[in-house]
Amino acid sequence: MKKMKRLLCISLALLATLPVWTGCNDDAFLAEKPETFYTVDNAFSTSEQVDQVLVSCYSQIRMMYCGVEENETSWAFGGGNGTDMFDVATLRRGSRFNDYGILNPSKDVFYNNYSHWYQLIAKANLALYAAELPQITWASEADRAYAAAQARFFRAFCYRNLGELYGGVPIVTEITTSPRYDYERTSRVETYQFAIDELEAILNDLPETTATPGRLVRGAAQHTLCQLYLDKGLALEEAGNAGEAKPAYDRAITYGNALIDGGTYGLMTERFGTRKDEHPDYYYTPNVAEQTPDRLYSAAGYPLEGNVFWDMFQEGNQDYQDGNREAIWCAQIDYAAYRKEDGNSKLQYTRSYGPVFRDNLADIVNGMLEDVGGRGIVCTTPTFYTRDIIYEDKWGDDMRNSEAVFRRIILGNIPGSPYYGKPIPWSVLYKEGDTQDAIDVVKTFNFPISCKIATDKFTGLADGENRSNLFRDEYLIRLAETVLLRAEAKWRGGDNAGAAADINLLRDRAKCGYRVQPSDVNVELILDERARELLYEETRWNTLLRMGGTIASERIKKYAYFDDPRATLTKNINLWPIPQLVIDTNKDKPMAQNPGW
Repeated sequence: MKKMKRLLCISLALLATLPVWTGCNDDAFLAEKPETFYTVDNAFSTSEQVDQVLVSCYSQIRMMYCGVEENETSWAFGGGNGTDMFDVATLRRGSRFNDYGILNPSKDVFYNNYSHWYQLIAKANLALYAAELPQITWASEADRAYAAAQARFFRAFCYRNLGELYGGVPIVTEITTSPRYDYERTSRVETYQFAIDELEAILNDLPETTATPGRLVRGAAQHTLCQLYLDKGLALEEAGNAGEAKPAYDRAITYGNALIDGGTYGLMTERFGTRKDEHPDYYYTPNVAEQTPDRLYSAAGYPLEGNVFWDMFQEGNQDYQDGNREAIWCAQIDYAAYRKEDGNSKLQYTRSYGPVFRDNLADIVNGMLEDVGGRGIVCTTPTFYTRDIIYEDKWGDDMRNSEAVFRRIILGNIPGSPYYGKPIPWSVLYKEGDTQDAIDVVKTFNFPISCKIATDKFTGLADGENRSNLFRDEYLIRLAETVLLRAEAKWRGGDNAGAAADINLLRDRAKCGYRVQPSDVNVELILDERARELLYEETRWNTLLRMGGTIASERIKKYAYFDDPRATLTKNINLWPIPQLVIDTNKDKPMAQNPGW
C-alpha cells in the first residue's frame, strides 16, 4: 500500500508435541527440541511488527471495499447488487442476489461477508494485545496509543458493519487460542453501543491529520460515530424505544458538526488537482492505430467540460495530503506497488462494473477502449432508478449528471455506420422494438459511464494493462457522506429545515438549480440524494438495512430491473441472515436466526 510499510506475514502457532516414532533405536535423535517455541506473547519484539499487523488490517479493508475479490460477495457488499441501485446483468442471472426463492442463510455471500469482518476483528485484537506487551519499545507513549487506537477503530468499524447487516452479533474482544462453540449474540443496540464506546475512548489518541495518506485520523472516528449514533437511534425506534432515539440523533449531529464545521475538512467547490485545467476527451475508434487527434470527441463536435466533481475521481486527487479537503479516509492504490509486489493495489471497477456495448451492437459500436468505458464485463448493472429516475425533471441541472461525470454520449465507432462519429440514440442502444429478451440484454449491458469506474486516461497501457483497472486511491469516508448522515439525523430528530440546508450544501456544490425545501425532506429524498452523490461509493445494503421498517423491501421491489424480488420478496428485509454455518457450528449455545430467514 502506498507510503505504508509492506505487508508482512507473522505466523503464530501453538505447536503440539509430536509423538515419538517407534521402530527406531535412537529415541533421543527423534525427540523434538525446538529452538524457538512461538506464542502470541513472544512472537513480537518490536513496534514495527505490531504495525505490520495494523497494515494487514488496512489491506483487508481495501480488499473488502475496493473490489479486489471478484466474486458475488464483493458485488453484493461493495457493488450493491440486489438493492434498489443495482441489479444483475442478463449475462449474470446465475449470480442474481434479489431472487428470494434462492437466497437463504446458507448462501455463500452471507457467510463470506460475515467471516471477513471477524477475520478483521481477530487481526485488530491481535494488534491491540501486542501493543500492550511489556517487551515492546515504542518511540513515545503517543505512538503506542496511536497503534492501539487504530486497532480499536478497526474493531469498532467491523461491529458497525456487522450491526447494520446482521443485527446483534457476538462481541469478541480477546485473542482466541482454542476452539469455541458457545458465542452469544448481543442485541443490535448493544452491538452499536460497543462500537460507540470503542471510538469515543480513542478520539484523543487519533491525530487530527497525518502526513501518511491512508492512515486513520480523528475525522474517520467522528464520521463513524455520527453514523453509529444514527444507527442506534433507528434501532431504538425499531425496538419500540422512540423516546431514547432523540438523544442518539442529537449525538450524531454533534459528531457531524465536528467534521463539517470544524475547519479541517470542507466540500471541494472549485476545480483542483492533477487535471484541473483539463477536460475529459475520448477517441471513438476501435483501432488503436487510428487514435489520432481528429478522432476525438472534441474534434467531432462533442466536447465534454470538466468540473470539480470529475476532478475528485481523477488519479492523484483523492487524498487530504494532496489538497482534497473532502477526503477523510482513503484506501491506498499505487501502480508502482502493483507492478512490483502488490497485485491487490488496483481498482477493478472498469472490469467489474463497466458496460458491454460490444457484444450486441458490434455493427455500430465496438471495442474495449476509452470511448466505451474500457474492458467491462458488467458484473452488476445500475437500475433505471440509478441511471435515469433520480434525474427526472432535472436532467441537465446537476453536475453529478454532467457528461464528464456520468457520460451518456456514446459515439458510433465503426466506419461506414450511419452513427460513425455521431451520438447513438439510447433507443438504438436499448434496441427498442426488438424482442424482450434482446432488450433485456442490451438494457442491462449498456448504460451511462460513470467517471468513478472509468477514465479517458488509463494508467499502464505501455506496460500491457488492458483498461480493466483504475490506479487511483479510493474514498472510504468522504465529507459529502457526513453531510448526508447529519441531514438524516436532523430530519429524524424533527429538524426538517436543518436537514434541507445540509442537502442543499451538496446541491450548491453540484450547481443544482433545484433546491430542497423543509417540506420536501423524507426518507425517499435522503435515499435519492445518497444515490446521486455516492453512486459506486456507498455500501447500499448497509444503508437500506439500517433504516428498518419496510424501506429495503419496498425499494428493492420497486426499482429492481428484473421481477425476481417482486415475485419472491414476501417479507420485510431489515437484516441479512446469520449464516447457517455459524449457527450450526455454535453447538454449545443456541444462536437465534434473524426474523424471516
